[in-house]
Amino acid sequence: MLQLRPSCECCDKDLSPDSTEARICSFECTFCASCAENVLAGKCPNCGGELVARPRRPAAKLIKFPASTERVVKQHGCQEAV
Repeated sequence: MLQLRPSCECCDKDLSPDSTEARICSFECTFCASCAENVLAGKCPNCGGELVARPRRPAAKLIKFPASTERVVKQHGCQEAV
């Protein structure tokens, strides 16, 4: 089950479980759309994988299966993709 992490690893922007701005790779590294597109060029800086829109969990399921509260943030943000 996806963790639905609460923030962007680059800029620490809040990403609610129902956010349409969240992007993830196959390892669930999580970024906001702005960082994913403008800084990372659609490529995860951790694994090199593709960043895609994160699925949204139905609100009724969030009660039984809540989103993660663990924030993962890169100490120095993300470097611009070359």
